[in-house]
Amino acid sequence: MLAIFLIVLLSGAAISYILLKPAYIRFKRHKIKAQPFPRHWRTIIKRRMPYFRALPSNLQLQLKQHIKIFIAEKQFIGCQGIVIDDEIRVTIAAQACLLLLNRNTDYYPKLKQILVYPSLFIVNNSLRNTDGVVWNGQNVLSGESWEFGKVVLSWDTAKDDAAQPNNGHNVVIHEFAHQLDQEDGHSNGAPILASPRDYATWSEIMRKEYATLQYQAEHRLPSLFNYYGATNPAEFFAVVTETFFEQPEPFYQQHPALYQQMSQFFKLDPVNWH
Repeated sequence: MLAIFLIVLLSGAAISYILLKPAYIRFKRHKIKAQPFPRHWRTIIKRRMPYFRALPSNLQLQLKQHIKIFIAEKQFIGCQGIVIDDEIRVTIAAQACLLLLNRNTDYYPKLKQILVYPSLFIVNNSLRNTDGVVWNGQNVLSGESWEFGKVVLSWDTAKDDAAQPNNGHNVVIHEFAHQLDQEDGHSNGAPILASPRDYATWSEIMRKEYATLQYQAEHRLPSLFNYYGATNPAEFFAVVTETFFEQPEPFYQQHPALYQQMSQFFKLDPVNWH
């Protein structure tokens, strides 16, 4: 009887935890939002992220609220001797949280850690061809997004990209676009949309634009989008997200249907900010 009682008690506690956890998280986030935004964080944003000045005032306020929660909930880990400080936390969080503005967000729920290297880092890869032969190689990267809880970033690249908000390249935006894409368990260029009805149009436009970029990359034709986006649909979504935030005017002019899809997903219209 005692064993049965303990099982029932533990089961009840587990169910209570599952049911009450979302409410507790909302309570914690409400408390964090109520705290004033640190003055030295504001100084960091203004110095490191000129993009912030282009945002409408209501989005600036949203971004600061998101930054507070992001920094409170995510663990930053320094690699190869780099010491994590507020300069790093705020600069990275400010860029990552751009993708959360105006949206109902759970703050990248799968993400637990951001690993930060001083500069470009080396990743060892193993590839198997169709004959079963395994090739070992190395890639030099500025960023990487893992489906299970981690983003890896080069600090040199992250701060340089933040300082150049109009060149179409931003490693933080790119890797956190992957995080949005991966929230449903699949990295396929189709993040969670507002309605199931939206997927048909999204898929049609994305497929057409992706095929165009593949053709442009193969024949070395000019493109607004980085050729890296032709690698696969997941990379295409990440590259297009970079361009949406950093070069919205030519994006809108050259790819209006795709711009509309991105604007609908992010609930933003950055063409009016710059």
